[in-house]
Amino acid sequence: MEGSFNPKAIEQALYAQWENSGAFSPQGNGPGYCIVIPPPNVTGSLHMGHAFNQTLMDTLIRYQRMKGKRTLWQMGTDHAGIATQILVERKLQQEGVNRHDLGREA
Repeated sequence: MEGSFNPKAIEQALYAQWENSGAFSPQGNGPGYCIVIPPPNVTGSLHMGHAFNQTLMDTLIRYQRMKGKRTLWQMGTDHAGIATQILVERKLQQEGVNRHDLGREA
């Protein structure tokens, strides 16, 4: 057994299996119901708020599915734009640069 977990060793096969099984498609026959899952923020730190939020979304999706709705719990995009900007600006500051020096394109 390896000393640490290597997700790349199993990720591709699992993801292909999930796609082929329709795991990312709405399930059920009723009206649509979708919740977008925001990914962890730029700090990468998970906390009780994340756990609570995920639990609520899971409960809502399961409840709506049991009611016959076509449910989808869809992966979303980063919701932490301000936190991301602050962390990036701090890192740039340590390098003696600011975002205005770089410009919008960079």
